[in-house]
Amino acid sequence: MGFALPPRFLTFACWRRLCYTFNEISGETIPKEVAAVSIWAYYLSTFTDSLFGHIALVLYLLVIMDERGWGWLKKLPALLPSPALAALAAVGQHYGAVSSPAGHYIHSFVIILTCSLWAGWVWRAGFWRAFAAVCLGGVFQVALTCLSRILLNLPVSNESRWDAVVLAIYFAMALCAAALLRRLRFGAWFRLLLEDAPDRRRIALLLFALETAMEVFFLLQPGIAPGYLAAYYLLVVVLALLTAGLVIYLAQRLDAAQKVEAQRNVIAQQQLYERDLEAIRQEVRAFRHDYKNLLAEQAGKGELDALRAALSELDAGFDQRIGDKIRACAQLGNVRVPPVRSLLLSKLAAMAQKGVGCRLEVLYPVEQAGMDVWDLARCLGILLDNAAEAALDTAAPWVEVILLAQGAGLSLQVSNPYANAIDPGRLWEEGFSTKGAGRGLGLPSLQRILASYPNASCSTSWANGVFIQKLAVEAKA
Repeated sequence: MGFALPPRFLTFACWRRLCYTFNEISGETIPKEVAAVSIWAYYLSTFTDSLFGHIALVLYLLVIMDERGWGWLKKLPALLPSPALAALAAVGQHYGAVSSPAGHYIHSFVIILTCSLWAGWVWRAGFWRAFAAVCLGGVFQVALTCLSRILLNLPVSNESRWDAVVLAIYFAMALCAAALLRRLRFGAWFRLLLEDAPDRRRIALLLFALETAMEVFFLLQPGIAPGYLAAYYLLVVVLALLTAGLVIYLAQRLDAAQKVEAQRNVIAQQQLYERDLEAIRQEVRAFRHDYKNLLAEQAGKGELDALRAALSELDAGFDQRIGDKIRACAQLGNVRVPPVRSLLLSKLAAMAQKGVGCRLEVLYPVEQAGMDVWDLARCLGILLDNAAEAALDTAAPWVEVILLAQGAGLSLQVSNPYANAIDPGRLWEEGFSTKGAGRGLGLPSLQRILASYPNASCSTSWANGVFIQKLAVEAKA
């Protein structure tokens, strides 16, 4: 990528000027030809250059991954092998027989791979999500590197001091760009796109292609005629803006499609709700009809005891047939957040079709969520899917959902029986599942959603064959 190697962030010529200044003070002289510089000096300069580039990339990654805490600082030293390996590749290219374009792409790939592994570890993201984030951050970083050369090409009297000024301007521009992206909620759009897109691998490869295109722009810069430099810099800016716009556009399209689908679910579940009410009405009519018939028949015979027994049996059957439906309708009526109510209706109906017993308890009206209602619906969907899937492995599957309003926040508990072994150390690990490969994406996705909400927390517990998932959302300060 467009950092870490000469001629990268400030270009090797810039660093060579800094080295000359240092050695003039110490009384030493370094030849002007790069070939005469020692391997160690060359490695040290490229490593430092790469380190600055990595710092800029981390600034973009913090926005792209929507990081708001400071826990990542503890894991920042683990990124140091990336500039070290990139500098080593640069030394091999310089003193070996590797052509400049080929060598550039080799250590660019080294940077992408090592940074992707680091990002996946820090944010507990899958490889493709981390890979996409690094490629996207690389587009912005390389674009800024290209633009920084405008300053380096200016005629100045004190080159060493100007290099420090360029360095300060570079990081100021990186901070401004990162602040603008955060203001646009870029991290939230990226998370939505990569978590809910049907094929995140294709999205990641598309971003990799855009990053490669930016690398080509970077390599072409030395050969651009002076008269075309303005157009060249404009194309660099346009490509970076188009990349950011493409991510936001795709995420918004996906978000709009999800909301349309949610609205369709609301309509479908309202129809289901109406059918349940009609079924209740029919049950009441049938009960009244049977009641009148029994009353007339037994009263005519004068058998009071038989009448009491028949009415008791009829009443018990009525309670069994209609009681659950009435209670479920009453509980759902307390959920006054439309996306959440729609999701509950669809999930409970799906579980009932699979033979999973469902019990919903919403004692008080839930009118506020304490977080974005669509994110809450996604969290609830993950918990219900996990519970239903685990319950199906038991002889008598059931799921219990308790939703409790707590002022402007809420508390959610989803319980289910389980039959598989549980490894608490790997429960939140990406890709881990007790049901084999290809599963285990729910809880890590839930954790990434909640990372944007300091007032929300999730926990799990299990005992006596019952697995319990809890989600607590406190009122926003």
